[in-house]
Amino acid sequence: MRIVVCIKHVPDVQSERRLQDGRLVRGEEDVLNELDENAVEAAVCLAEETDGEVIALTMGPEDSEDGVRRALQMGADSGIVVADDALAGADVVTTARVLAAAIERIGEVDLIVTGMASLDSLTSMLPGALAAALHLPALTLANRFEVDGGTVTATRTVGTVREVVSAPLPAVVSVTDQANEPRYPNFAAMRAAKKKPIDFWDASELGLEVADPAVKVVDDEARPARESGIIRTDAGEAGRELAAWLVENKLV
Repeated sequence: MRIVVCIKHVPDVQSERRLQDGRLVRGEEDVLNELDENAVEAAVCLAEETDGEVIALTMGPEDSEDGVRRALQMGADSGIVVADDALAGADVVTTARVLAAAIERIGEVDLIVTGMASLDSLTSMLPGALAAALHLPALTLANRFEVDGGTVTATRTVGTVREVVSAPLPAVVSVTDQANEPRYPNFAAMRAAKKKPIDFWDASELGLEVADPAVKVVDDEARPARESGIIRTDAGEAGRELAAWLVENKLV
């Protein structure tokens, strides 16, 4: 079984993230998207069960290699970075088109696994957009899935409802952070990852003409510092003071 796991190298959520010229600044404190670690773990576990192959695929700047290298440390067999200056600032539709073209170039892919969202934009739209670009079924937000023969079956929770959905392979599956506990690579895995191959492709190698993104940031400004709250010591009038404050600020 050949499995492609789509990952993203994103600014660390603990770092001070900022925009420049309408784009999120990258390359300073970037890490493998935390939710993609669940996708890598799911793909590697399935490959171990089926004697399969896992290819880690990403689109981004060349330093996105670090994210792919992390996936290799976790057990992926090889990696691909699609890096092209023309793709800077790409929206989710363009990203899906590029990843779909890369997957088609890889060829004979049985399953595509993604995380539920990237922690830089949090749109959760990529899995569905990628499935649409590949004309494949999408089983999204799975908290677990399994493959039996030519069928993938996923279990997911929607509100208070538990759903079990299935689709024929090939298909796209996105997993939540409840799907598993990602492994922490040991020293031997880190050393072995250095010998695993990573290919770099650009848009022209995928036969793509990159159009301007449909979504652009037209303006941005820093979020104002959070103001400290108001503390009232109740001496019998706190209820009236709270009611007056709600009325004054037109919150009731």
